Formats: sequence, C-alpha cells, structure tokens
Amino acid sequence: MQLKQFQKGWVIKMTEQKEAKKQIQGWMYDMLITPIITEKATLVSEKGQVVFEVDPRATKQVIKVAVEAIYGVKVEGVNISILKGKTKRFRGKSGKRKDMKKAYVRLAKGEKIDLTTA
Repeated sequence: MQLKQFQKGWVIKMTEQKEAKKQIQGWMYDMLITPIITEKATLVSEKGQVVFEVDPRATKQVIKVAVEAIYGVKVEGVNISILKGKTKRFRGKSGKRKDMKKAYVRLAKGEKIDLTTA
C-alpha cells in the first residue's frame, strides 16, 4: 500500500484502508509527530479524545488509519486545527515560531490510549 500525494495532502484509496489497519507501515510514524500533553489535552482526554501533533500534509483519513494501526484502537472521528506560528522578538531580533497542525482523535467507547507510560 502506498500513500499518494495530491496538492492538499496525502490520500489513501478506500480499498487499501482495510489492509493498512492490519499492519503498521513506516509512513504512519511520519504522520504522527508527537502526542501533546498539556492542560487542555488532559481535559479532552476525560471525554475520550487524544491530541497529536501531525504532519502538515496529513489528512483526517490518513491520521485515522495511522492511529488505529499503531495503537490498536477504534477511532470514531478526527478533528484538525492548524496553528499559525507567532512572531516573537528575542534580544531585539524578530523571529517566528513554526506552524503546527494538531489532530483531536475521538476514540470509540471503551477504548483508551495511555500516553503517560513509556
């Protein structure tokens, strides 16, 4: 199975989604950069959601397949937010923080991902 890149991001064919859920592939780790553990992320975890920083080109469909394969859970839905980097000044010089894309992954009832243990 391969990812196909289009102008807006990465896309998986619908017929290949079932195959992707069965086996973990290298591109899945590239799409999920890191889990986000903040105060807001812990509040939404009580509602059965997990927050990840994802690749800027990743789509909802790709994130869902990657989370289901890597963590072995059932995903109900994925919401995405794009954060533009702030302009900051440090010692008189201006700089810019990087842009970030976050994915709020809603898990099915009874499913859980424990990100606090290694």
